[in-house]
Amino acid sequence: MKSWPIIRPYVMIAPALIVFLLFFIYPIYYMVYLSLHSWDFISPTKDFVGLSNFQQLLNSSEFAKVLSNTLVYTFGTVVFSITLALFLALWLNRSTRIHRLAQTAVFSPYIISLASIALLWLWMMDPDFGLLNWLLSLVGIPKQPWLTDQNTALFSLILVAVWKGVGFNTLVFIAGLQSIPKDLYEAADLDQSPKWRTFYKITLPMLTPTLFFLVVTNVIVSFQVFDTVHIMTLGGPVNSTNTLVFNIYMHGFRFFNIGYASAVGVILLILLAIMTWLYFRLLSKRVHYQ
Repeated sequence: MKSWPIIRPYVMIAPALIVFLLFFIYPIYYMVYLSLHSWDFISPTKDFVGLSNFQQLLNSSEFAKVLSNTLVYTFGTVVFSITLALFLALWLNRSTRIHRLAQTAVFSPYIISLASIALLWLWMMDPDFGLLNWLLSLVGIPKQPWLTDQNTALFSLILVAVWKGVGFNTLVFIAGLQSIPKDLYEAADLDQSPKWRTFYKITLPMLTPTLFFLVVTNVIVSFQVFDTVHIMTLGGPVNSTNTLVFNIYMHGFRFFNIGYASAVGVILLILLAIMTWLYFRLLSKRVHYQ
């Protein structure tokens, strides 16, 4: 067949393309389609309602609270996790046996299932018999409500997320640190540059691609938080830990308001797309500058 060399590349990529269309493109299209309809998951017909789901969503005080919770959770998780991981990486970036064991200990929570971690911390944060309150009592600090008070519940979920994710961020930072040319540090030592100036002028700029990567991945993961909310708080107390993905689950699979849930999903998709675009825009500017 003379045409075989021409169509061969398309035949080779056809399986991956079919999977991509079926499991990525079609679900996004169907979510947008459902967001323009009213459907209760049971009725055989879907009523077209246009943008009324989005109008209801944007005028809802519940959605404003959910979006606020998600933004606070994402900001707290990303900032604390990346900052702590950077300091741990600077300390653990050594090849001694103790530091290798410490790297393993820091990374181990990341490989544990999130459901198991949520159950573990649910017990540890028990207001009466939890480990955390027992430790606080040893130093004279009164018991904390943790998950049962709307002022501390979201912070408690952030604490769990940081504990689980800091190990992965630390290892990525260590890989970034080890890729920095050693002669830069040798030149700084010859100039008798202070440690803080070496970090600010050499280490931090050279870690910028790593930092950008971790910020984007952590933001995406934080926006998609569900397991810990579902297991530990169910969005409470008083909606204080209700996040976008959990809100989608509640309206879609508890209240059977598929159109509204799909509208929330579209908003989530737009937010993640904007953040990803900003990441690549900033990264391209940095590459162009270099």
